[in-house]
Amino acid sequence: MGTAQQHDRRAAGRRLLSLFSAAAVTFAAGLTFVTGAAPAAADPIEQCTPTHGAVVAVDFGPFGGGVVRGCDTTPTTGYELLRDGGFTTEGTQHDGEGFICRIGTASFNSGTPYPTPATEDCVLTPQATAYWSYWIASPGQSSWSYSPLGAMDRKPKAGDVDAWVFGGTDVGGSTGRPAFTPDDVRAGGGATPSPTPTDGPSVPVGKIDVPAAARWVSEQLHDGSHVVDEGSETPNYFLTTEAAYALAAAGGKSPALDKVVAALASGATEYAYPAGPEEAPDAPAAARLALVAAVTEGDPRAFGGRDLLGDLEKNVCASGPAPGCTAKGDFRGAAYGDGQALAVLALLRGGMVPPADAVTRLTQLVCEDGSVTSILIGPGEHCDGDPMTTGLVALVLDEAGGQDAAVAKMVAYLKKAQLRSGAFPPYNGATTGSVVATAYAAQALRALGEARAADAAVWWLSREQLADGGFGFDEGAESAALYATAPVVLAGTGTSLVTLTTKAPEPTDPPTTPPTTPPTTAPPTTPPPAGDGPDLKKAVAYLTSPANLQQGRYYAAGGSTTRADFGLTIDGAFALAATGHDNDALRTVVDFLDKGGKDGEARTVHDWTNVGSAHAMGGSMGKAAVLAQVVERDPRDFGGKDLIAGLADAVCTAKSPQPDRSCADKGAYAYAMSVFGQSLGVIAQIRAGETKAAEAPIGYLAGLQHIATGAWPSLVPPTGDADVDSTAMAAMALDLVPGDTHAGAVDRALAWIAAQQLPDGGFPGAAGNSVNSAALAVQGLSLDAGKYGAQIAKARKFLASQQNADGGFNVAKEGQRGSDLRASTQAVGGSTGISFGVLTRSLEGTTPNPVPSPSASAPVIVTPGDSAGSAGGPGIVDTDGPGGGSGGGGGLAATGGQALGLAAAAAVLVLAGWGAVVAARNRRSAMGGGL
Repeated sequence: MGTAQQHDRRAAGRRLLSLFSAAAVTFAAGLTFVTGAAPAAADPIEQCTPTHGAVVAVDFGPFGGGVVRGCDTTPTTGYELLRDGGFTTEGTQHDGEGFICRIGTASFNSGTPYPTPATEDCVLTPQATAYWSYWIASPGQSSWSYSPLGAMDRKPKAGDVDAWVFGGTDVGGSTGRPAFTPDDVRAGGGATPSPTPTDGPSVPVGKIDVPAAARWVSEQLHDGSHVVDEGSETPNYFLTTEAAYALAAAGGKSPALDKVVAALASGATEYAYPAGPEEAPDAPAAARLALVAAVTEGDPRAFGGRDLLGDLEKNVCASGPAPGCTAKGDFRGAAYGDGQALAVLALLRGGMVPPADAVTRLTQLVCEDGSVTSILIGPGEHCDGDPMTTGLVALVLDEAGGQDAAVAKMVAYLKKAQLRSGAFPPYNGATTGSVVATAYAAQALRALGEARAADAAVWWLSREQLADGGFGFDEGAESAALYATAPVVLAGTGTSLVTLTTKAPEPTDPPTTPPTTPPTTAPPTTPPPAGDGPDLKKAVAYLTSPANLQQGRYYAAGGSTTRADFGLTIDGAFALAATGHDNDALRTVVDFLDKGGKDGEARTVHDWTNVGSAHAMGGSMGKAAVLAQVVERDPRDFGGKDLIAGLADAVCTAKSPQPDRSCADKGAYAYAMSVFGQSLGVIAQIRAGETKAAEAPIGYLAGLQHIATGAWPSLVPPTGDADVDSTAMAAMALDLVPGDTHAGAVDRALAWIAAQQLPDGGFPGAAGNSVNSAALAVQGLSLDAGKYGAQIAKARKFLASQQNADGGFNVAKEGQRGSDLRASTQAVGGSTGISFGVLTRSLEGTTPNPVPSPSASAPVIVTPGDSAGSAGGPGIVDTDGPGGGSGGGGGLAATGGQALGLAAAAAVLVLAGWGAVVAARNRRSAMGGGL
């Protein structure tokens, strides 16, 4: 029922930023299992089963080979699964083993690692259309998902399948997916048993206490007319529309509902036309208001003085990709599948025929397995859907007519996705229920004739109703949320946004048989976090603990390496500077960087910035320079190098011709391949008093802003996406420019960021509801804290909810649990709200901590030599087959090291350096490598 801007749950990986644009991945037809050579460390493939071990498959098709798969019965990380599955890897010179640049196996061409040095030198991040992308699939999942975590952070579970494909993806891994399916390479060569019965769950029928839920909704209204965020007087129109739908479903026409509708009408221009009354509307907002009008017998052509339907119809994209348009048929600025669906439905309910292209766009979001992706992907891009979006789109396409095959495919998916408990998961592969997803799926299934499955879903929902009448987001939630409660009310009354009306409602009470059998899975009980924001002292203790901060001086790049992740180390220094809770630890880190300190591989920070070399990286130099400025060191002599002069030299005078990829365009910094890198360079130059020298970079950065929305893309050169993290960073940079030339751009950016906030206070990012995105949003919105105080407070509470007992933070609300260093550095610094443009921390009076002796028991990775083997042909090869690798000199030792490095698309990690900052239109993950 929400615009996707408000989703509380996202499938892991749905909002990832990949560094690379699309590339074709070749794969020979006729998948067959054959045998081949393998390193001794690979476990026999038959030892990996749906309940034991994990399988990894690598496609050597672009190099004349086939798909080679390996087994590891005890994988601890995706990196170890690849290595212990019988493959060798090589990282880049710049980033080390954490960024996988080459992969080889004795089963193909005598172990030659690919790509060869003739095509990729593996000095810096690989070129945009040629890198090893990382894909994952859980048991029972029939399609690949782009990994929300890097190989060193991902922890495979029994029955999982990983895939590595050479080529490229566009933002978010939407293209370039494997040409084979997970079932093609699973242990045994076929599909694993579905985790749920295909004929639906077997649970009794239940009943939701709709009056109690409606009372709870009414209690959330300020002055009985609108919803406000805690601590704010500003209406939250999005949630107010949700309240209107719920009240209409529960009680039909009433004075209370009339008051809510009047408040929405009076705020129609403010809500639906954020760019100005004469500009194009925000399509999801306009659609929501139009549906309120239709539901309550009003006129969506004259709601609050606005012709909502006419404005929607006029703003359908004629082509794409373009600013505000992913593809032809998008409602301009819709960005997400549910926004597109609501706009189509608004036109249908207003008696209009939606543009055919707009309906076609919904069909293009239907994935091969019948799920519907929440993101407005382009035709042919990688598709990974979820039950919530599938339920809504199925309802809308059924109402539009002429889409029977697509609707049937979606219904089949929903029946298969339903858990034994009756619930629906938030994303493919999840094993616990989501209230919102279950409510939408129940609405769709009932409307489309699947009463048994709908009853089971409603029964599960009835078990999740809280004592106050409301519903929380997740299974076992202990606090209610309006965005979760409203769609449950519709499901409980047997209606949906397609049929909801206050005019002569039909009796739709669900069956009244009380539940008698509990679900098969008991809901977890997690108490809500205390306090208004994260415990920063506890978080700093996590960041500075000996297990994380190596010898008190740097963070390691991951695995068993003693190589420093300098980008992540600087992120940690920013976090320490922002809080001031351990200035001696900050002094120790800064001294290490500034005084030529060397990591375990004898590298200094300038082996990372490359200042003074042909590969000087603008973003990395900018990041190091900003740290020097923050702690009142001299960026013109930091680590013995003049970073400000290096930045001036790195300003591109023209776009570099291919294959040279150093300069994206005039005004860009050399090798600054993200908005992050460009922004940091601008901040460093301005803070150094070099505003004149920064004019071209400032102009280039400003020119990347989407005029229609105020958002910034993730990559340089731009790819058309819109990203919370990058928008916040660019706003901080332009806010620092003297004068008011860019004031309007910053204002539009902050308004756009605020509009992306999810109901629980989080923000969409790489792996879903992202810690990094929320933290950067706080920093950006704090540029105008007076206006956005309520949003900031909600975001800080969200960050507190993601803090773990050890003080660290999860990557995102969804997915793999556990503290992540990269996410934690961003959460700590971001939650203070201090912009990188003004962050300052004096080290006067501090004392560097003593450096402990390095442990003699650090794990070591031993890589055997190439095994003698013959070149493999197309097909699927097992690394452990007959004739396998006895000539390689021993097995691969497991690293056993804690993964600190890669998150999501490793490429952007290298570029952005900042936490798992992820986006694809919304996704991104950052590695501390080069900016």
